[in-house]
Amino acid sequence: MKHLLMHRAGGVATVTLNRPEIRNAFDDVLIGELTRAFHALGQDDSVRVIILAASGKAFCAGADLSWMRRMADYDHAENLADATALATMLRTIHECPVPVIARVQGDVFAGGMGLVSACDMVVAAGQARFCLSEVKLGLIPATIAPYVMAAMGARAAQRFFLTAEVFSAQAAAATGLVHEVVAQEELDEAVARLSQHLLNASPAALAACKRLLREVGGRKIDDALVADTAARIADIRASEQGREGVQAFLNKRQPTWQLSGPSSMAGEAK
Repeated sequence: MKHLLMHRAGGVATVTLNRPEIRNAFDDVLIGELTRAFHALGQDDSVRVIILAASGKAFCAGADLSWMRRMADYDHAENLADATALATMLRTIHECPVPVIARVQGDVFAGGMGLVSACDMVVAAGQARFCLSEVKLGLIPATIAPYVMAAMGARAAQRFFLTAEVFSAQAAAATGLVHEVVAQEELDEAVARLSQHLLNASPAALAACKRLLREVGGRKIDDALVADTAARIADIRASEQGREGVQAFLNKRQPTWQLSGPSSMAGEAK
């Protein structure tokens, strides 16, 4: 990988944006690398948690200026191909069956907001700043909009899309974009704590929960939705991990996925 660092520790895989000299701005190369990395990790049964992190002071400043200069000469078809590649990357992260935690140590601007919003959980250092700056450049945050709006809500997006103002980690948490704001020195501890919760859970149930969140949220509660959700719980109850989890609970023992997990907590189930 040219622009990414990959690290594995037990069931936790860390994907680190590694272009600190340009504030981890992305180009077509980084977009391709992220797409391939998350696709591969999502298919690896030994990966239980993915952490998306970044080197240097900024998390992601959006698009690389040199890439933007190249795009300035693109025709409509070339622009569409580039935008589609970015959209594919965001969707790959968002639909990854493995839970993804964004470890935000610094500023998140423009397209970086899409990266963060595509993750399942976001922990940010208190000094991190956020900005949807596109309208200042005569652009719109179109490709990232579905993920940002789902993360912060339509009303907050209405303000920040239009004003392009910089807002704090605390303000980001108030919208729901960020789940937890901590001091810089506590960032790794907070991410590890969330990771441990995920390592204690059934991998199959986590993947099913992610599908549930994507496919059920916002739907009208009608006969079709009631039937759908009933079928989902029946399916997971009858699954291998569903049966194992219930039996482990009834017999007061750890389920097999905790026993084999890299960070299982012995003696937790008593």
